[in-house]
Amino acid sequence: RPPRGPLRVAAAALCVVLAAGLLGGAAVGTWLTTEPPEVTAAERAFDERRAMWRDLPVDDLFPPRIEGEGAGPGDADRVWIRTGVAPDSGCADVFDPALLDALTPAGCHRVVRATYTDDTETSVTTVGLLFTRGGPEETRELHRDFTDRGLGARPDLMPRHHAGADPDGDAGAVPRATWTVRVLTDAPVVVYAVTGFADGRSAGPPQTAADATAPDESSVAALAGLGHDTRGIADRIERRVRKAADTAGEAA
Repeated sequence: RPPRGPLRVAAAALCVVLAAGLLGGAAVGTWLTTEPPEVTAAERAFDERRAMWRDLPVDDLFPPRIEGEGAGPGDADRVWIRTGVAPDSGCADVFDPALLDALTPAGCHRVVRATYTDDTETSVTTVGLLFTRGGPEETRELHRDFTDRGLGARPDLMPRHHAGADPDGDAGAVPRATWTVRVLTDAPVVVYAVTGFADGRSAGPPQTAADATAPDESSVAALAGLGHDTRGIADRIERRVRKAADTAGEAA
């Protein structure tokens, strides 16, 4: 075969370059036009609710006065007065290590807390809202941990009081008698509350709010209505969070 002339060799090389350019351009074009995974409206609304701790006035989350109609033992009315609000913070100095570890799968974005006492100043309750970093799936998994897998009933996973629960600023001075931890699934929020005697008396072994409000329960915490304080305050704060979450979701 006769050798190729210079022009034929150059033409062949040009064809190779053009072909490579066309293939590369097609690949780049495909990459540029491929849309990212679609974010659903529910996921977008879920993320919007993470900012509630910052966007809502403190009185919207933790009102100065909470009316607990029928919330006490024997359906008696209760009234709780807010005595302090803690600065927003991270989780490291808020929870005991065991609880902090249990909450880790959903992550910690921000924590806000407040203290309430009943109108007789017998009990003191710290109620808090942990805003998680995780998405809907991580939050649902955490919910399963605290319900189906029983983490919510473990005394070693009780929340702490914050320093405002004690007049001298010593959170450890208020024994923890009853508690509840509730992981919401429609918002990146964990609602928790813990109650003790305001004068520092022990109520005996800690009980969940569910146990301390059970019919015919005769523990010190139950007879004093401490479980009702925990549950009643947590219920009403949770309702406020859900209402605010619905509003945030509609705005998103």
